Amino acid sequence: MKRKLHISISFSKVVYFMCYFLTIIFVFSTSNAQVIEGDSLDLNSNLMSKNKINELVIGFAKDSINYDIMNNKVFLFNNAEIKYENITLKAAYIELDSDKNIVFAKSLINDSIGENYGYPVFSEDGKSFTSKEITYNFNTKKGIIKDVRTQEGESFILGNKVKKKQNDILYTFKGRYTTCDKENPHFSIRAKKIKTIPNKKIITGPAILEFGGVPTPLAIPFGYFPNQKKQSSGIVFPFYGESSNQGFFLRNGGYYFAINDYLDLSIIGDIYTKGSWNIKTNSNYKKKYHYQGNINLSYSSLKSGNDYVGNNIDKRDFFVRWKHQQDQNSNKNRRFSANINAGSSSYQQNNSSSDNDYLSNTFQSNLSYSRNWKSANLAINLRHSQSTLSKEVNLSLPEMNFNLNRFYPLKRFNKTNKSKWYDKLYINYSSNFKNSISIADSLLFQPSTLTKFRNGVVHNIPVSTSFTALKYINISPSFTYKERWYFDRTEKQWFDNKINTDTVNGFYRAFNYSYSLSASTKIYGIINFKNKRIKAIRHISTPSLSLNYSPDFSSENFNFYDEVQIDTLGNIQQYSYYQNGIYGAPGSQSNGSLRFSLGNILEMKTNSEDTINPIKKIKLLEGLNISSSYNLLEDSMQFANINISGRTRLFNKFDITFNSSYDPYQIVNGNRVNKYYLSKTYLPARFVNANASLNFRLNGGVKNDENNIIHWLDYVDFDIPWNLSVNYTMSYNKQSIAQKLNQSLNFSGDLKLTEKWKIGFNSGYDFDAKDLSYTSLNIYRDLHCWEMLVKWIPFGYRQSYNFTIRVKASVLQDLKWEKKKDWYDYQ
Repeated sequence: MKRKLHISISFSKVVYFMCYFLTIIFVFSTSNAQVIEGDSLDLNSNLMSKNKINELVIGFAKDSINYDIMNNKVFLFNNAEIKYENITLKAAYIELDSDKNIVFAKSLINDSIGENYGYPVFSEDGKSFTSKEITYNFNTKKGIIKDVRTQEGESFILGNKVKKKQNDILYTFKGRYTTCDKENPHFSIRAKKIKTIPNKKIITGPAILEFGGVPTPLAIPFGYFPNQKKQSSGIVFPFYGESSNQGFFLRNGGYYFAINDYLDLSIIGDIYTKGSWNIKTNSNYKKKYHYQGNINLSYSSLKSGNDYVGNNIDKRDFFVRWKHQQDQNSNKNRRFSANINAGSSSYQQNNSSSDNDYLSNTFQSNLSYSRNWKSANLAINLRHSQSTLSKEVNLSLPEMNFNLNRFYPLKRFNKTNKSKWYDKLYINYSSNFKNSISIADSLLFQPSTLTKFRNGVVHNIPVSTSFTALKYINISPSFTYKERWYFDRTEKQWFDNKINTDTVNGFYRAFNYSYSLSASTKIYGIINFKNKRIKAIRHISTPSLSLNYSPDFSSENFNFYDEVQIDTLGNIQQYSYYQNGIYGAPGSQSNGSLRFSLGNILEMKTNSEDTINPIKKIKLLEGLNISSSYNLLEDSMQFANINISGRTRLFNKFDITFNSSYDPYQIVNGNRVNKYYLSKTYLPARFVNANASLNFRLNGGVKNDENNIIHWLDYVDFDIPWNLSVNYTMSYNKQSIAQKLNQSLNFSGDLKLTEKWKIGFNSGYDFDAKDLSYTSLNIYRDLHCWEMLVKWIPFGYRQSYNFTIRVKASVLQDLKWEKKKDWYDYQ
């Protein structure tokens, strides 16, 4: 009997070196060429065995390596690992047969606890799977795997037996497909056969859905699960249901076009048996290092209600969204961006599922191009704004701004190193062209709309300088020239006992200029304390005084104004040719005013326990401003209203702002008269109007972050136990007829009940109706690989509810149960 020679090695410090050395010997000993006797032609046919391993195999083991020389086998024990080409295999036990080019790996049993350890982990090209036992042929690239668990993207495939074919295709027998990462998954799709093509798709035969290993009656004839890193074109399957008001429906069905790596397109639609339908197209595009964007076009036809009851609804709406962003580093001198939001005024009300979209009553759009030069810049904008309340649309098509950088024309005349007063004299230049219209949305697409645009050009040239007087007073004289260019003007004539108004086309100039002289300084007041906590309080006061003058431009010398008879009595009224101009007309009377203001800031300095920053500054009052003016050229009521505004932030959480106005003159029989209010009530001025706001946000012990805004059902934050945001605004106008106090209160927040439960809410209070305003409640439950979402609007026009339980993984986004009732089902 032949005796087999075994070499057993126990490792210490040189374990990996010896393992590596023996493995090299093993490989080369199995790669000797077999020499065949014959002539020279036969010698050229000397071959290496095709069944031999052609690449170097490197092996490691923690405990020992046994080498069977007679059978060309190597046995590796405990934390064993071998590497061959791009393949790595780790296991508690590995057996390598060089003659058959087969490797076998399995786990081992821990004698002390009786459990298996070191399950084989097979890795190739960055992908890996775990199994109980594996047999693999290096040459054929085929293998048999038992009790395997492999991951493909978000998917996990579990099987009793798996065959690995060439091109890494896996055939799983008695397998389960799931997106749950638990060893015993919460749910799975069980099938007798599963075929996995890496980076392409996963296909099953007939399959059933099971929960916790318990099968359900839900079955499918086959399963197809995309498994591509790159997007691919395909059908988007709709989900079906029933609406009490619109009938049966198919929702969110369509087709997705993966055009290339930089462009895609999806066409998704809904259809209802009672006639309603909508379609949405969405396209994303991107050019790396240059730009990226998204275009969304939506159109809907909503039909609901009953003609017999009289609550029939038949509305057609559209909406366009386009966002385009240019990479900041693509071109620093030229930039283009787009943010388009436009559509019918009722679209958000009839189609939006977002609270923010539904509550928003304005749409705004801007298409912008800018160009920068060394000393100038140009900006071209196409603007749009739309109100869903007034149904008014404002368009600026286009608006252009050109600016020259500030320059100092007299600085070059100073040949000395010493600064001169005229060195600081500078000139700015800016111009603006605008072509705009304000029109009702129902008239926007009428042919006559183009004739209603107002346009013009305005040039602004301010000249200014500054210097210091008496060491602490900053003096700033300035001169401003403004010129308007119009392409038509208004002319009026009294004819046939009425005023005829004509628009005369042409090129017209209208200019004005003004002078200003201002002075300001800062006054500091400091109170020091011996208190251990409070170190000092500082008051910064900024008084300023400015003198402004502009002449009368209504005289005949300027030819900006004219007179027209207004009635049969021969009364004459002055008017400006440019009273309808987009930039207005030059002033019709001279103006000389003295404006004064006083700004105040109050700060406190405290001692902090922080050793790095021992002194802490706190702003008690961020701003308190008082301002008014006195008209030097008026013969009565020269004082303007006194305006007081302020803002502060308390405890780093409460933001308070307020504005108020006071009139120094009396009101007699509803008219403002030239009598000081002080002479009547011993108060300097009477109250006119005021507005104030209070905003604060509180959370459960986590530092407040203004950017941490939670959008429910889009993003769920489980790091903050709770938070509450409150916004209160108030306004009151004593001079209005109603003299009504207008108030609004909005509040929102969320509460984390447990690690898995979270509740969010959004509501407000209507002070007129004395009831809650638009209110929504959101509930979220984390179910590991599933999630539950509830959105409930309990009352109001948008009353509705939506209850959904769904798989988290996007690959199974259609595996869900949903119960909902939309707002139009309540109509």
